[in-house]
Amino acid sequence: MSIIVFGSINIDLVATAPRLPVAGETLLGEEFFKVSGGKGANQAVALAKLGIPTQIVGRVGADDFGTELVNNLQTSGVQTHNIFVDETVSSGVAIITVSHTGENQIVVIPGANGRVNQEDVERLSHLLPQATALLLQLEIPITAVVAAAKAAQGANIKVILDPAPAQSNLPDELYTLVDIMTPNEVEAAQLVGFPVDGEELAAKAAAVLLQRGVKCAIVKLGAKGVFCATAEEKFFVPAFRVNVLDTVAAGDAFNGGLAAALFEGLSLHQAVVWGAAVGALAATKSGAQTSLPDRFTFDAFLRERGVGSRE
Repeated sequence: MSIIVFGSINIDLVATAPRLPVAGETLLGEEFFKVSGGKGANQAVALAKLGIPTQIVGRVGADDFGTELVNNLQTSGVQTHNIFVDETVSSGVAIITVSHTGENQIVVIPGANGRVNQEDVERLSHLLPQATALLLQLEIPITAVVAAAKAAQGANIKVILDPAPAQSNLPDELYTLVDIMTPNEVEAAQLVGFPVDGEELAAKAAAVLLQRGVKCAIVKLGAKGVFCATAEEKFFVPAFRVNVLDTVAAGDAFNGGLAAALFEGLSLHQAVVWGAAVGALAATKSGAQTSLPDRFTFDAFLRERGVGSRE
């Protein structure tokens, strides 16, 4: 059995600067580096590094970036034979600026990710009988996301959706297809139409998402923690305190940790703790996939904080 990730595969071009530039400003940066990214690929690598059998379905372009992206996924342990090489378009690219405080600005050029379609959903469908969960994000066309969620629901496979990048007009149907939705504060606010800042407003937002048909709503509040709600239970998990260097991919890391715990048969509460821990670890390093912890590092992190890997 494995977990399937259906989503974006990008190359990240990252610049660091003392602060983020304001509109119209030219700001001198400090460092530049290139790393593999894309929300789909990040989540797949997060899972694979935690020792979870992981497959990714998506697209890259027939260019050097595409070759590099597939090679890096394979090196991380992700099964890549269902990545389609699209010769009609470039690979996806994300242009990222990161400040000294770890804040970031991101511009994504979809490239091959924007061409994901029903053909990719059909390749995904063939894998579902051997899967326990499907992870989705919103860096590919929404029609493909909905079709993939439908296929997974039809196969009785758990659907975990990270509604990022933020959108305010998700199809009503999609909510009813999702088992677990994991927006951060910005994404939750876009979805529900009011600011989400702190536990009380996160609870209010989660209630709205449950009313729309989501079975479990998990609102990520960054350094403030995580609020989780289902029809049966509601709880809050405090954030792990770490020295934040770069929050790029922290949300993807959370979803990887969450899904890994569920794959190993842990409770929802334990899964949220795992997600918070993997997300915290990712925030302590630069880059997207380069920041994701391996299982040894993750287990040691939990032990140091008095949290057993199965508690």
